[in-house]
Amino acid sequence: MVSGATNGSGAGTRPDRDLVASLRAGTAERDREVAQSTRRVVMTSLGVMKEQKAGRKRVRAIALASILVFVFVLGPLIWWAVDDLVAGEHLGDLTSQFALWVCILCPALLAAAVVAGWLRKRG
Repeated sequence: MVSGATNGSGAGTRPDRDLVASLRAGTAERDREVAQSTRRVVMTSLGVMKEQKAGRKRVRAIALASILVFVFVLGPLIWWAVDDLVAGEHLGDLTSQFALWVCILCPALLAAAVVAGWLRKRG
């Protein structure tokens, strides 16, 4: 029944029992406490979600930076090594051996660092 509605005879208004009960101090106080508790939980969850999103962005940025460093630093060296080998340089030349060792060792060191970081994060 709606507050302020007339009863069947139209003689007067009768307040709604639910409305009167909700206006009592005890019920209103409990409703306020529940609302505050819910607000705190939602705000905490929002903070956790923002931290997770920032962490994902950080991981993406580090991965992209690693790939770019690998391409820009080792790319010319790999190009030079392949160019020397195609041009007829011998594998026994010091420059060819150095270039090949760098092309082999740098990706191996990078892979070892990635695996070590993964194991450290996991354990």
